[in-house]
Amino acid sequence: MNKKDRTAVDIFIVGAGPVGLMCAYLAQKFGLNTMIADKSSGPLEVGRADALNARTLQLMQLAGLFEELYPQGRPVNTSSVWGGGKFLSRQSSWWDSLEGCFHRHFLMIGQSYVEKALDRRLSETNSKVLRGQEVVSIETGSDGHLVTLSGGDKIEAKVLIGSDGSRSRVREHFKIPFEITRPEIVWAVIDGVLDTDFPKVPEIIVFQAETSDVAWIPRERDIDRFYVRMDVKDFTMEEAVAKINRAMSPHTLKFRSVEWFSQFTVKESVAERYTLGDNVFLAGDAAHIHSVNGGQGLNTGLADAFNLMWKLGMVMKRGAPKRLLQSYEAERKPVAQKVIESSGELVRATKFSKEGTHAQDYVKIVQKYAGNITGMGVRYGEEGSKGSRLLDLEVSAAGKDSRLYSLLDYSKFTLLLFGGSGPEIKSTEILNVIRVETKDATYANQAVLVRPDSYIEATVPLAQASALSERIFA
Repeated sequence: MNKKDRTAVDIFIVGAGPVGLMCAYLAQKFGLNTMIADKSSGPLEVGRADALNARTLQLMQLAGLFEELYPQGRPVNTSSVWGGGKFLSRQSSWWDSLEGCFHRHFLMIGQSYVEKALDRRLSETNSKVLRGQEVVSIETGSDGHLVTLSGGDKIEAKVLIGSDGSRSRVREHFKIPFEITRPEIVWAVIDGVLDTDFPKVPEIIVFQAETSDVAWIPRERDIDRFYVRMDVKDFTMEEAVAKINRAMSPHTLKFRSVEWFSQFTVKESVAERYTLGDNVFLAGDAAHIHSVNGGQGLNTGLADAFNLMWKLGMVMKRGAPKRLLQSYEAERKPVAQKVIESSGELVRATKFSKEGTHAQDYVKIVQKYAGNITGMGVRYGEEGSKGSRLLDLEVSAAGKDSRLYSLLDYSKFTLLLFGGSGPEIKSTEILNVIRVETKDATYANQAVLVRPDSYIEATVPLAQASALSERIFA
């Protein structure tokens, strides 16, 4: 096969889960040509991740996906503890106190909804997702990669992204260390429609028995999810349901229908590297795996995509220096390490408690790590506004009422001028300049330079705004 028998793309993505699909979708906003390969026959139908956090909802608005997904999910912001036949506590303070956030809750929605929405958007633009195909070989040269697939396709790509899960073919090919910790905690997960006399509430309930080994997660439509810690590899669904009934005594439950029943063993790891040079990247589960506790897996993976793709777009299409790509690992790897810490502490709290108050301990840990779990505390920098998320505020721009996030463009930086005075600055190919007015005093009389992923790059007094527009890649 010669060169004319190959397909050339800017970016080849291995793995068509939500992270890989999001990478391809965001790449389109820069005019980048992508192709994805995945061994699956289509988008996910049932199971796996079950929630988008508050920060991901902001990112979905930035990507133009919020309006499609939000009505299909169920908002939930309260965590309860049940024990001894009654509710022992209810709390949502970590959501209620969030600043610059219009959706202070999880949106309970299955991963399949996210995958199908992204797959549909890519299909509309004829972006190829090669289904039922696995990577046979990867050859890397000075100008990129040649990937051969099981179906015979050969793809030349300038950049290769591995978003192909915990057993990543890309990570293994490039021999990137991925040392896995296994705390020997095994869970059942059941999605289905319930029959129960329990006083059903739209809350996440952690049950306090001799351990906190059962959690009830309300979901979209008429289904609910239960996580049940089993700690043995061989068990039946009937045994898992028996544990649920023991935990919610004196009430009882049975499943009218079951949509998904599975088990998972807790595994924890962060890849030693997220990048190789400037043309190989890992994202999502290929870069980090951890317990599902705290609902951080899908959200962390999607945030990887939002961090990586604007940087690739700026380098490949907007003339940014390649050193910008080094910040992907520098920013995202510490986030994954914090997720390992928080989800690990949560999952261990279901089994070990000094006082025997497992469920109460669990909720206290949620509060401790609320910044990660809501996504709103994730930042790229230790102090000051640089690296913090832009608050979503009600503003007026060009005489129209709006919200800040509806003004942002993922393919560009945004320079927000808070106030009616200050220098006149023109928009460019990589920068939108928007003058806004707001009653909120957070950014009063400031110029705020916002990255495409809606994190703040810099702030200065309004009179010095011109300096920001001149040093975007500094």
